[in-house]
Amino acid sequence: MRLIVTRPEPDASRTAAALRARGHTVELVPLLHIAPEPAAELGEGPIGGIVITSANAARAIEAHPGKTDFLALPVFAVGRRSADAARAAGFRDVMSADGNAEDLVRLVAERATRALPLLYLAGEDRAADLEALLAAKGVTARTVVTYRAVAATAFPPATRDALAAGQIDGVLHYSARSAAVFGAIALAARIDLKSLQTRHFCLSAEVAAALAPDGLPGLAVAAEPDEAALFALIS
Repeated sequence: MRLIVTRPEPDASRTAAALRARGHTVELVPLLHIAPEPAAELGEGPIGGIVITSANAARAIEAHPGKTDFLALPVFAVGRRSADAARAAGFRDVMSADGNAEDLVRLVAERATRALPLLYLAGEDRAADLEALLAAKGVTARTVVTYRAVAATAFPPATRDALAAGQIDGVLHYSARSAAVFGAIALAARIDLKSLQTRHFCLSAEVAAALAPDGLPGLAVAAEPDEAALFALIS
């Protein structure tokens, strides 16, 4: 299949390599550029742990001058990819919820101490109010923006033309934000997604809703919010 991968780098290249190994033709069209906030104010302790909902947060904090003060703290990650990124950044005690925001909240509520507040390392745009969800479970967290996702404003010309001509078999959508950007750019380019046979593979129902609130032909949602389940849709 001829596929488009819309996620930011460096994840886009890793995903493309995995798809090419399966025999697909892949075009990289990152719709978000991740810009770390090197001067993010992490504050002072005591802190009971770190919460992350994206690998981008772990990568952003990797170069932060104050990260060494937090490396011994437990990290609660939404999924395996974000957990791996946290370990790569130097955190030693990392737990993965292997799911979505609700799964992460359950993990934190079960495993985190309530004696100290948590530090939620987040992006500027967030799909869920994790701080409020944790508060409902009696867990206090403080949100710190550690990166910003800058949206693209247009498709590369070759991608735009191929998509409009119906030459793209499928598009992989990993986040609600990038899916919404894709839909907005397609609309601005006067590409009617509903008229095309292109399939849209979405990591979750939230991602699918951001792409097309009214649905699209060929819209498919992964059974679990992970890449293995997303690839299974393509197979």
